[in-house]
Amino acid sequence: MTETVRNSIHIAGIEEHVLIERMILGDQTAFELLFKFYYPGLVIFASNIVVNKDEAEEIVQDFFVRLWENRSAINPGNTLKSYVFTSVKNRSINFLKSNQVKQHVVDELKNQMESDMRYNPDIYVDSELQQRLKIAFTKLPPRTAEIFTLSRFKGFSNEEIATDLGLSKRTVETQVSNALKILRKELKEFTTLLLFF
Repeated sequence: MTETVRNSIHIAGIEEHVLIERMILGDQTAFELLFKFYYPGLVIFASNIVVNKDEAEEIVQDFFVRLWENRSAINPGNTLKSYVFTSVKNRSINFLKSNQVKQHVVDELKNQMESDMRYNPDIYVDSELQQRLKIAFTKLPPRTAEIFTLSRFKGFSNEEIATDLGLSKRTVETQVSNALKILRKELKEFTTLLLFF
């Protein structure tokens, strides 16, 4: 762990280094706050590598078990971000190797990780992108935001949304398309990530 605290991360209003210090001393509440902060982003991050959400969840859960067991080895003067993402990346690559994924595929993936925005840890924690997403969402009309959330974040089909909201399937499709146009305009520097939508 080499990332020194510069811009201190705040989690539930508490500076991260305070939570790390408390976790090292065995404070389970501090550990749970760190877990909740990093877990969702780490699962998406690992999913981009192993292309399997269940396996990604298992990799991340296993990592946190080991983090808790080895908490005394953590340097409280560093942030966890670099450490947790590097560890999960390595565990994900090891998972691919253990499943006989060809070495040239793993090497290609490692090269891709160096430049592809999808593998940048900053986008998976409370980062600039998340703040920009929140702001971009305020630009959506309320009905459009509701439909887009049901479609992209809650996994409902267009037919289900149409039935639930008493709309035509075509209207739902149009609203999702309109939302994407607005988000692409508001988040143009993050176009690679918009592919996830």
